[in-house]
Amino acid sequence: MKIKSAFYIFFLLFSPASTALPKFTLIFGESKQGFTQVKIKNETLTALACFVAIDGYQKKFQLRAKSTSDWITSTDSRFNYQHFKTWCDYLDLNPNYRLYPLY
Repeated sequence: MKIKSAFYIFFLLFSPASTALPKFTLIFGESKQGFTQVKIKNETLTALACFVAIDGYQKKFQLRAKSTSDWITSTDSRFNYQHFKTWCDYLDLNPNYRLYPLY
């Protein structure tokens, strides 16, 4: 009985549904001035809470279903796509992101 209950707890904690993240695409580019840029494309049918950071600069925003954010540009030409930190999750799970701009 203990083994069966331990299996159920393990399955609930590590099931694919409980660890699933939304599908989004990162699009990298370069501005006319030579600065690296990133934008996020939401591939889901629900709104997302997103975060982009580079060298201390942080941008938090909401992303509508099936939409794309504005370009977020680095501040130095030495930065490349590896320097960007990005994160997106469902807006329903992060209600504090409702205060940030909507794209």
